[in-house]
Amino acid sequence: MANSGCEDVRGRNEDSVLYFAYGSNLLTERIHLRNPSAAFYCVARLQDFKLDFGNSQGKTSQTWHGGIATIFQSPGDEVWGVVWKMNKSNLNSLDEQEGVKSGTYVVIEVKVSTQEGKEITCRSYLMTNYESAPPSPQYKKVICMGAKENGLPLEYQKKLKAIEPNDYKGKVSEEIEDIIKKGETQTH
Repeated sequence: MANSGCEDVRGRNEDSVLYFAYGSNLLTERIHLRNPSAAFYCVARLQDFKLDFGNSQGKTSQTWHGGIATIFQSPGDEVWGVVWKMNKSNLNSLDEQEGVKSGTYVVIEVKVSTQEGKEITCRSYLMTNYESAPPSPQYKKVICMGAKENGLPLEYQKKLKAIEPNDYKGKVSEEIEDIIKKGETQTH
């Protein structure tokens, strides 16, 4: 894993963008499925936001079979995540993964704080028009694996582990099943 500090943002290449991930894209293997240029940049905190899970327009995710992660403004709360530095050429695939064209998510700009207290501006996503719904156990597992892999604060990891999933027991997509299996073998 890269060091937890963020390099000087002024040294950033114009061909790259910083992306703040707080859901399944916390996990390196998950983000690399569609965005191979993503490189760990740092762990960061988004202040005055809260993590939630929901179904966009009330429709359950066919990929995850439960609510998917989003954030909303909530004074006093915080969301921890990973900042990925990635080529701008991957933005279309990231937008596609996040369902921007279908209206599932909108692109937002957020200011996050590094563990050293530096503030950086990143691209992120916010679900619109959603109904709160618990995540599937598989989705929750991918998020928790990503949080552990990248060293998010232990208190925040405990909060993630305490999230009550839905009771979905079926399969998720094959590529996601593979990620979960690989993660389980690496943590034992």
